[in-house]
Amino acid sequence: MANEKQCASASSCGKSSCEGCPSAKGGAPVDFSAKLNEKSSVKKVIGIVSGKGGVGKSLVTALMASAMQRRAKKAAVLDADITGPSMGKSFGLTAKAGGDGENIYPAESNTGVQIISANMFLRNDDEPVIWRGPMIAGMVKQFWTDVIWSEVDYMFVDMPPGTGDVPLTVFQSLPVDGIIIVTSPQELVSMIVAKAVKMAQMMNIPILGLVENYSYFHCPDNGKDYQIFGDSHLQETAEKYGVDILARLPIDPAIAAACDAGKIEEVKLEQIDGICDYIENNLR
Repeated sequence: MANEKQCASASSCGKSSCEGCPSAKGGAPVDFSAKLNEKSSVKKVIGIVSGKGGVGKSLVTALMASAMQRRAKKAAVLDADITGPSMGKSFGLTAKAGGDGENIYPAESNTGVQIISANMFLRNDDEPVIWRGPMIAGMVKQFWTDVIWSEVDYMFVDMPPGTGDVPLTVFQSLPVDGIIIVTSPQELVSMIVAKAVKMAQMMNIPILGLVENYSYFHCPDNGKDYQIFGDSHLQETAEKYGVDILARLPIDPAIAAACDAGKIEEVKLEQIDGICDYIENNLR
């Protein structure tokens, strides 16, 4: 299993070894890793994934990057959700990506988070990206190889939902140090989480833990917490697959308003700080 991260067929062939595989030359595994630009420096890469859309994966990505930046760590966001980019909006960025004809330069948020997103290459933010999988995967790799990332301590990769082309490309091409799986309380989602967990295990990608978004609503009037989406099934899912629960995030209209206003960097959550502590203690 040690070489399956590098094999294009590893997620579907079901074999425990790449030996003798026609996808490999002379029985050796094919290396699909993409080389970081020689002018860039990125220490740690963390993927933010989800088995389905709408669970708040991009929100967690933005909150994590903002929190790390507040800790005097240089944070970056690689928005790998090419057809549904949202990072520019969350951070209030309207600037396009810079370039000198040879290299691409990310935009920077108010606090200095380096961000690259597909919308930064479009004339208008509402233009759709109607591409097939190989082109989307190629753009994700270019975000790694052609963009100049400056002394990044933690890069957060916001991936599209599911287990398709882009997650496969990121897992095979980028040196991912670990992933955080974002979910929500509904029972259906526990099955979707299982798919994300199993893909990471098949690709030999470390799972840092689970984050449950929309976990509860804290009523400001009576101080009670209400589980709007019903009882959580996170604990049983975590125990079943042997992964940690990193945080349970509340439903908070103020957070949604901050995203819409491009002021995500102003949001501070103790749960997110707890995840940052975990990352700094476990990714060295």
